[in-house]
Amino acid sequence: MSLAPWADAFVPVFGLLALGALLKRRLLRDDVVWAGIERLVFWVLLPCLVAGALSAVRFDELPVGGMAAALWVALAAGTAAAVLLARGLGHDHAAMTSVLQGGIRFNNLMGFAIGGALWGAPGIAVAAVATGLIVPFVQAVATVAFALGRGGGVRPLALLRQVLLNPLILGCAAGFALSALGGLPPGLQPAVRNLGQASVALGLLCVGAALTLQGLGDRPGTQAATAALKLGVMPALTWALCTALGLDPLPTAIAVLFMALPTAATSYVMARAMGGDARLMAAITTSEHLLSVLTLPVWVWLLTR
Repeated sequence: MSLAPWADAFVPVFGLLALGALLKRRLLRDDVVWAGIERLVFWVLLPCLVAGALSAVRFDELPVGGMAAALWVALAAGTAAAVLLARGLGHDHAAMTSVLQGGIRFNNLMGFAIGGALWGAPGIAVAAVATGLIVPFVQAVATVAFALGRGGGVRPLALLRQVLLNPLILGCAAGFALSALGGLPPGLQPAVRNLGQASVALGLLCVGAALTLQGLGDRPGTQAATAALKLGVMPALTWALCTALGLDPLPTAIAVLFMALPTAATSYVMARAMGGDARLMAAITTSEHLLSVLTLPVWVWLLTR
């Protein structure tokens, strides 16, 4: 594989993360500005990217069942491993939720950027399928974990409502419906495509702005163990499952790539809002993004050999 695709895949991703961090500290220091951009990306732009990509997919040609099996089994194993890891390290429930989010959640914006750069439109389409399969699982698991920590029972209807109203799930549903109807109508397709393209750049800037080096010294052993689970064990397990299920190279590559991504920047927001260990979550989020500079190129090199 030549150097150019690698540069196209990784320089924009990590460059935008670094630029977001710089803008937050030098030019756009107001948290309100970034909060507004994050809401725009989460509620409008990213769902447009997912819906637009899925609208052009012929699902009878994709091994959706195989991808679902590989991803869900890996996520279930990752959930169990994260809980056991936190308990083994002697953490309380709040810290356990941070290890859990660090172990199974993912920065899908990085996945779309890298997948699109390396595999083009088919890569983005399969990435949208992977997103639609992963998001409901991790959203439900994280919500249940936080609910158990508050001492109350899990309300199935409230949990179902929270999962179904997630903007990414709504984008997936819209994409599935549009695909069944033959795709986006003329005129609407370029508008949705442009909105979707904006989500990656703006989203990565927001992720970079949210990263902070403060607190990286907090429980470094836990950070290292969580990063090893998320950036090493999870993609390796997913690859083994994809191979065992006989998935084609592109679905396998996208599934492994998405499981090799660092945790979502919104993990910190969820930890802070729902009673988790926000300080540990911030440290895990930053350390995983820093380590992914080294681990993601290795996984992509293995996948594209």
